[in-house]
Amino acid sequence: MSNEIRSGRHCLFNLHVHLVFVTKYRKNIFTKDILQSMRRIFEKITEENDVKLIEFEGEVDHVHLLLNYPPKITIAKLVNSLKGVSSRLLRREYPHLETIYYKGALWSPSYFATSCVGAPLDIIKQYIQNQNTPKH
Repeated sequence: MSNEIRSGRHCLFNLHVHLVFVTKYRKNIFTKDILQSMRRIFEKITEENDVKLIEFEGEVDHVHLLLNYPPKITIAKLVNSLKGVSSRLLRREYPHLETIYYKGALWSPSYFATSCVGAPLDIIKQYIQNQNTPKH
């Protein structure tokens, strides 16, 4: 579990955010394979930004992420990086996605973000793990 207090150059922190991204027009495009690729992409992006991906899961039209992030990173910058890079790399890896979205955007421009102060992290992790992930 990530209730550990992390340290930065001039601070100690334990910041968590629960993010939800939905596909553009809420199209049902994610398969188990696409979600596995997306997890790898998100792991790489978060690692490069000193962010910990605590939990990830998705359904056919949206994904949930639980992240532990340093105070030097804004949520908006992190979301922009996660959505932009994943959209580009997934469309490259799965060319059929290009035929679904003719302008190249995989994600809806909006997103949901909530801090995780009130709820115990185990409850949030359990909620994310219990998503109706595609079987194929």
